[in-house]
Amino acid sequence: MRFTQLFGRTLRERRADVESASHELLERACYVRQHAAGIYTYLTLGLKSLRRIEAIIRDEMNAAGAQEILMSMVHDADVWKRTGRYDSIDATLVRFKDRRGHDCVLGMTHEEIVASLAATELRSYRDVDVVVYQIQTKFRDEARSRGGLLRTREFLMKDAYSLHLTTDGLAKTYGDQASAYARIFRRLGLGDAAMVESSTGLMGGKQAHEFMCFLDVGEDTVAVCRSCGYAANIDVIGDAQNCTRCGASLEWKRGVEIGNIFQLGTRYTDALGVAVTDAHGTRRSVIMGSYGIGVSRLLACLVERFHDDRGIALTAATTAIDAHVLVLGRRDESLQTLASSLECESRERGIELLWDDRTDLSAGERLTDADLLGATIRVTLGRDTLADGTVELRERRSGRVHTVSADGAVDALFRLRKDILIGESSVC
Repeated sequence: MRFTQLFGRTLRERRADVESASHELLERACYVRQHAAGIYTYLTLGLKSLRRIEAIIRDEMNAAGAQEILMSMVHDADVWKRTGRYDSIDATLVRFKDRRGHDCVLGMTHEEIVASLAATELRSYRDVDVVVYQIQTKFRDEARSRGGLLRTREFLMKDAYSLHLTTDGLAKTYGDQASAYARIFRRLGLGDAAMVESSTGLMGGKQAHEFMCFLDVGEDTVAVCRSCGYAANIDVIGDAQNCTRCGASLEWKRGVEIGNIFQLGTRYTDALGVAVTDAHGTRRSVIMGSYGIGVSRLLACLVERFHDDRGIALTAATTAIDAHVLVLGRRDESLQTLASSLECESRERGIELLWDDRTDLSAGERLTDADLLGATIRVTLGRDTLADGTVELRERRSGRVHTVSADGAVDALFRLRKDILIGESSVC
């Protein structure tokens, strides 16, 4: 991919109204553009990063035995009325009538839809202990969006749902999903995300936990025990100072919720008449679990965690660009030919490469943009390339520099990116 073909442009100015580092950097680096309050368009680079986040989520969800499906964003309001949430949720739930005058809602979550699917797809105890998930756009008309992607009205979410005949089956899947979440966040670079006890809220059920990324920009307040590690949202623990498990003092931290898991019980299935026969032929209510991850919010959290005063510095697993090629110094046809060759060979090797082929900007301006966009490796062609046939590879996050031969640049780039991935995964 070439910079002159990239849709959108980097921004030099720092916006005065931004509330977080991720809000500023994602806009300036041409990852996102705000369309309206809490509603964003993901440009090429933002979407590439999102897709890498999604790939890690899919990999771990599939490994945990979940099956991917895709449900409608528009729901018949009848199922929401039957569960009672149509009337109990405030204006956050968008309600409208279709041209036939029928009540509909925009999906903010999909418990009702999964329960109605279960009513047609499940017959007996042999059909349960199943998990389905999707990665899909949701809409919640939040009273106040803030922080760029940290709190939006339209957002991308991974939501999963499990269906069981016994509480033991639910408990096992609840634990399996918690473990899968821990692996997902570790692979993304957020291995210190904490699982904290939380309120069941509008979802209902008997137990819930949130996964918190501790950041100063977080809206949630979490109590963490200094001794046993127990953690809970302030909604659960109140103003206690009573670790409720060991009695040690609590530390209060700010956090951003990046995932949640709920043991829902039979609230939705009872309301929608979902039951199956057990091994003895008796009809029994299906028990549900619900498990969510804020995919677009994860992008914001990753930028909050991984940036410096020069720009975005995401992990190699989540960055939009693996390599950023710059040709510096006097314009030379042989350097342009080499850059074009690197572009083609990198594509064949599965390396996401951006070649800054702009000729109307100074070297300093292009170097500034390279740091802002945050490719894992910056590849520089210039005077040394002409003099002795070498190319400079500079790691964005560590700043380490590697000088390699131009002939073996793609091989060296491929190996270096792999080494960085392995190194980051061992740390995370």
